[in-house]
Amino acid sequence: MKDLGFTHVEFMPVAEHPFGGSWGYQVTGFYAPTSRMGTPDDFRYLVDSLHRAGIGVLVDWVPAHFPRDDWALAEFDGRPLYEHSDPARAAHPDWGTLEFDYGRKEVRNFLVANATYWCEEFHIDGLRVDAVASMLYLDYSREDGEWSPNVHGGRENLDAVAFLQEMNATVYRRCPGVVTVAEESTAWDGVTRATHHVGHDGFGGLGFGLKWNMGWMHDSLGYVEHEPVHRKFHHNEMTFSMVYAYSENYVLPISHDEVVHGKRALVSKMPGDWWQQRANHRAYLGFMWAHPGKQLLFMGQEFAQGAEWSEGHGPDWWLLDPSYAAEPDHRGVRDLVRELNTVYGRAPALWQRDTVPEGFAWVDGGAWEDNVFAFLRFDKHGSPLLAVSNFSPVVRHGYRLGVPETVSAWAEVLNTDEERFGGSGVLNADPLKAEQVESHGRRTSIAPTLPPLATVWFRPA
Repeated sequence: MKDLGFTHVEFMPVAEHPFGGSWGYQVTGFYAPTSRMGTPDDFRYLVDSLHRAGIGVLVDWVPAHFPRDDWALAEFDGRPLYEHSDPARAAHPDWGTLEFDYGRKEVRNFLVANATYWCEEFHIDGLRVDAVASMLYLDYSREDGEWSPNVHGGRENLDAVAFLQEMNATVYRRCPGVVTVAEESTAWDGVTRATHHVGHDGFGGLGFGLKWNMGWMHDSLGYVEHEPVHRKFHHNEMTFSMVYAYSENYVLPISHDEVVHGKRALVSKMPGDWWQQRANHRAYLGFMWAHPGKQLLFMGQEFAQGAEWSEGHGPDWWLLDPSYAAEPDHRGVRDLVRELNTVYGRAPALWQRDTVPEGFAWVDGGAWEDNVFAFLRFDKHGSPLLAVSNFSPVVRHGYRLGVPETVSAWAEVLNTDEERFGGSGVLNADPLKAEQVESHGRRTSIAPTLPPLATVWFRPA
C-alpha cells in the first residue's frame, strides 16, 4: 500500500463474529477484536505498523444489527434487552438479524462507547458505519402493514437519527482527527452536515465526515459494463453524479459488495477481449481518480484480478509472480494505480476544492456520440487540470476541447494508454499550445489526440 501511494486502508469488520461467511457484519463481540487476527495486542501492533508506514486505518463498524446467536446479545437477560421489545420492530428483514433499540439510553451508551473504544484503545483513524439506510427508515425493506410510523406520522426512525447524531458528535469531540463515514444508499438530507445545522427536513445533520456515493458507483459501473457501441445511450450515467456531487462529502466506493455474488471483479465487468477489458479498467480508474470525491478501491482491483473475492482466501497475488506469463498485464495496472496516486498527490486541483462546486467545470459532458467526457478541476488558486476520458475503442485525432484562456500550453501528465501500463502507447508527447479557436463556449482551445479506451490528464505546461 505504501509503495502504491495509498493513504489509508479500510478493514472490513474486525470485531468478533462466529460466521466467517458474514464477512464480519454479524457481530457477537462488539468490544473484542476477532481472534482471527490474534490477540488485541496483535491487532494494536498491526495498526501501529500501518501508522509507522504513514497509512491511516479505518474499520467497518456495525451498529445496525446483531445476530440471533445464543452467545450474542439476543434476549441477553432472557428477554429483549438490546433489541426492540416489539418483534416486528426488532427483526431485520434483510439478514435475519435483530435491530438495536436506539430508543433505550443504555443501548445508545453501549454503542457510542463502543465507537470511541475502537478509536481510543486501538488508535483507529476512522469508522465506516455499515447499513446506515436500514437504521434511518422504519419501513426499510418492509411492506405496508409491516411497520408503524413515528410520532409525526413519518417513516424516519427518530431514535436512530438521535443515536447517529450522538455517536458522531461524541467521536469527533473525544477523538480529534478521526473521521466517520456513512454507507448510506438513499437521498437522506444532511448525512455529512453538522448535527447542529438544521436542514429543510427539520432535522439536524447526521454529523458524518464522509458518505459513500452509491449512486456514482451504481451508475458508472452500469455504463462501463455496456459495449462501447451501446454506451452513447447511457451517457448520462457518467454525468448525472455531478448534479448532486456537492450535496455531501463523498467517497467513490468500489467495495467488496461489487466484486462478489456473481457481480464479477472490476476488470471482468468490462466488455471485449482481455486487452480491451484492461484498457476499460484503466480508463475507468483514471476517470474515478479525476472525479470529485475520495477514492476507495477493493483489494485485488489494483492489479486487475479477474476472479471474484472470497472470504476463504486472499487476493490472487500469484498474478504478480514474474513466472506467470500474463504477469506484465497485471503489473501494468498496478503501476498505473501507483502513478494515479502519485500524480493525484501532486495535483492540488484534484483535491483542494473537492467539496465545493468552484473546483469543477464541464468542458464537454454531452459528447455522447463519441463516448467522451472532458472536465476541468481547479485548485484554490484557480490553476486547472483537464481530464479527458475516451470510452470508445478508436483513436480520436485532433479532438478539440475548449480550455481556459489563462493557460497558453498544456502538458500531458497522465495517460492510461501508456505502454508501461499495458496500453497501445498513443500519447501527446509534446505540449499542446492553446489556439484562438472558440470551442465549448471558450475563446481558446486545444486539439489533443485521445487514445482508445483511455483517460488522459493535462496540466498547464
